[in-house]
Amino acid sequence: MAAYVIVQVTVSDEETYAQYREQVPATIAKYGGEYLVRGGDMEILEGEWPAPRCVVLKFNDMVSAKAWHGSEDYKGPMALRHKAAHTNAVLVDGI
Repeated sequence: MAAYVIVQVTVSDEETYAQYREQVPATIAKYGGEYLVRGGDMEILEGEWPAPRCVVLKFNDMVSAKAWHGSEDYKGPMALRHKAAHTNAVLVDGI
């Protein structure tokens, strides 16, 4: 069953975040993931969305998504993201 990582992103350091954006796609692909949403125009339909950027990743299953997030491959890019942005992320089981 597919699993989705949904991330709200507020970037504070564009230069460092650009380095993150360059490094992270290969790590996602290595674990069978793909981008469904990577920024782009956004319109709030209901409620509040506390971040100006949204990212949605699709993985084959929860195990693959957790393996990617906790991997040595992603450790370096994650450190860049933590330095350059405030993020909220959830992992959701698909249907």
